Amino acid sequence: MNRFVVLISFLLFFHTVALHAQNKAARYEVGIAVGSFIYQGDLTPNRLGSFPTMRHGISLHGTRKINNNYAVRLLFSAASLRGDDARFNNPAFRQFRNFNFRSPLVEVSPHFMWSPSGWSEQGPRITPYAFGGAAFSYLNIRRDASGFDASKFGLEENLPQRIAEDLQRRTPRLLPSIPVGAGLRYAVSPSLVINGELNYRFTFSDYIDGFSIAANPQQKDKYYSVTIGITYRFGKRKSWDCPPVRN
Repeated sequence: MNRFVVLISFLLFFHTVALHAQNKAARYEVGIAVGSFIYQGDLTPNRLGSFPTMRHGISLHGTRKINNNYAVRLLFSAASLRGDDARFNNPAFRQFRNFNFRSPLVEVSPHFMWSPSGWSEQGPRITPYAFGGAAFSYLNIRRDASGFDASKFGLEENLPQRIAEDLQRRTPRLLPSIPVGAGLRYAVSPSLVINGELNYRFTFSDYIDGFSIAANPQQKDKYYSVTIGITYRFGKRKSWDCPPVRN
């Protein structure tokens, strides 16, 4: 019986120490990530986006921990977006419609982050996290309908008129969006973390690709990124343990 009590006491003590250690983490982080930016809109039949035209990009970020589970982050990304009907053979009309666009992308985005298992530098080495926030992107959209073959479309579709209407519309230069995403972090050491992340942007425009009336005006255009990066943690290690309760 005494051995059992000693064993339980030891396990409880070890668990308390482990929890205390896990709640200590650096307050600040900076990092860099690289990956692919994928356009999702009218110029691709794939609901997951235009993989044949995905572009590479780079992101920089700075993070401030609020407590053991929450943080705020500022993300800066530089990449480009591209879509091209001619890259898809099915359905066949895309080869004849032949719309395409391209644009540089510069994005600034503040995020609110949450990690269910905390930002600890000890304990489980792989930790998930999720985030959401706001984003503002600069675009310089170059759209092209010069390859359109009107002979392949019926008169009832009135595509030349609809194309003309689209080309008279201004494309967005400053694009607001709502980013949401999730990722996994792997602690290489108390100071270095490798992370993979999916960041999806819900936008308020159907003219990221330059076309709407002549394509699908029922849905907004979107884009997302898949990145992998490295993060450096620094600053004074802080404990976010709850203070003891006194009777």
